[in-house]
This record gives sequence, C-alpha cells and structure tokens, in this order.
Amino acid sequence: MPEESVIFRSCVEEIGSLGTLVDLVYYLVYSPPDAQRTMEVKIHQAKTHLSRLLLRVAAGEEVVISRAGKPIAQLVPFTRPARDRRPGQDRGRLQIADDFDAPLPEEIQQDFEG
Repeated sequence: MPEESVIFRSCVEEIGSLGTLVDLVYYLVYSPPDAQRTMEVKIHQAKTHLSRLLLRVAAGEEVVISRAGKPIAQLVPFTRPARDRRPGQDRGRLQIADDFDAPLPEEIQQDFEG
C-alpha cells in the first residue's frame, strides 16, 4: 500500500486545482500527524489553512511552503533549549592562564602559516 503522502500527491495531479484544495483540507483534517512526514503546500494554501498547518507542526510534523514548485520556507516545531542561559553562571569554574593571548612559539606559528 503506498504511503499517504504519495496518495495525496497522485490525487492532486489527477483532480486539478479545485481537487487540490479539497484534498488538502481532507489531508489536514483526517490524516494522523507523523513526525517522519514532511508536507509541502503552496503559499495560498498555507495562508488559507495556517491554523491547521500549525496544529500539525505542533504535533511534530514539518511543513514546506513553496512558490512555483520551489521550497521557500519551512515550518518546524519550536523547541526550547534544555535550560535558560544566564550570564555569569560559570563564574569561578573556569581558569584562564595569564599568558593565553601571548604569541605562539615559532614552530607552532609556522604550522599555522604554512
């Protein structure tokens, strides 16, 4: 049995532009979200169905928005960093040598310069 995205694309090719809209709505509403799937939509479709696309993105799916068949944007789920960074959180844990910015020894400098 072919993948759902393959079925979607073949239906779009057979039916035409009105069918594309109907199939897109059906695809957005009835197909289960799958983190491994990437959906490609046209700009007009993305504007019309943005809230539905965002629901799918929130569920882990990626959406590619294209213009004239060329991808121009990608909607991906937002991920927060593991923890917030705070300036100075490593104060006292690192030690920098007094001569860290001193010139390198001549033999090492030659390795860099070739």
